[in-house]
Amino acid sequence: MATKNTASKATSLKTASTKTNSSKTAKWASRAVLRTIDAGNSAYCAHCDDLIKFRAKIRAQQVICNVYVKNKWDRVEHFHSECYVEAKEPFGSTPIED
Repeated sequence: MATKNTASKATSLKTASTKTNSSKTAKWASRAVLRTIDAGNSAYCAHCDDLIKFRAKIRAQQVICNVYVKNKWDRVEHFHSECYVEAKEPFGSTPIED
């Protein structure tokens, strides 16, 4: 049993040190999410340059992307969901919103 305990402690220490090291070298990647368009939205699509409009009866969605350059946050880009597909998903595929 002492061996199992020792192995368990070693694993715990290894995990803790990995988390510490990975946080220092974490690389931020650009990512995209699919969200509903809120009332009062004033964002323009980065692909077609048209206003992303809220419509009360249509639950349209937009893609919002956090863009990182050289491992630092640079900007947010908005897309119509159709435009994001046309642009070949430049910031990765979008997870489905719950």
